[in-house]
Amino acid sequence: MKLDTNKRKKFRVSNKVKRVSSKDRFRLSISRSSKNISAQIIDDTKNVTLISASSIEKEIKSSSKMNKTELSKVVAERLAKKANDKKIKKIYFDRGGYKYHGRVKIFADTLRKNGMEF
Repeated sequence: MKLDTNKRKKFRVSNKVKRVSSKDRFRLSISRSSKNISAQIIDDTKNVTLISASSIEKEIKSSSKMNKTELSKVVAERLAKKANDKKIKKIYFDRGGYKYHGRVKIFADTLRKNGMEF
């Protein structure tokens, strides 16, 4: 089966993060579309999603109209708060096939400001 360029890039990045992951750190996977952004913290040893946050959630969507960068900040703050409640501080950042630029970079910087280490 042939994969297109984007799927190969995503597989390559995610697979490398999975290989270096350890039991004390979890993987933060991010996905974005043209309008929304979502992220989840995954335990790769058990193949379980521990925490997730998305711009599609009612609390975020019902708030006033925001541009996409502000939406990324709000979702990152929400995810960091949930992670702090579960005492998760150290993660591996899996950017998928996306460049570390724009909304993805803003998302990562906001997580760092809220106490996440990666």
